[in-house]
Amino acid sequence: VQLQASGGGLVQAGGSLRLSCAASARTFSNYVMGWFRQAPGKEREFVAVISGSGVVTFYADSVKGRFTISRDNAKNTVYLQMNSLNAEDTAVYYCAAGVRWTKGNDEYAYWGQGTLVTVSS
Repeated sequence: VQLQASGGGLVQAGGSLRLSCAASARTFSNYVMGWFRQAPGKEREFVAVISGSGVVTFYADSVKGRFTISRDNAKNTVYLQMNSLNAEDTAVYYCAAGVRWTKGNDEYAYWGQGTLVTVSS
């Protein structure tokens, strides 16, 4: 499975961005998809996860109510809508695919290359 993340950029605090992650997978709906992020000097951390069907989602407390994960299985794509962005959201964002429902980043077998989100205050 190959993953290609896109949509990052520079945004002012309070603004919004939507990240996309396109997957080359024969049966995309078989995979749990997660978003993670890594800020400068920090470890990579869990952001959000969505089930293969898209029905079930789970978020880190730091983004709950501001970020929304979704997927379009017909397009083999997962999204992360990010609203009310603040400086603490500045990071490289990664999408990941796995077969287990988990927020542990070492549980995901496939990773995208990352897309940089910079929030200016």
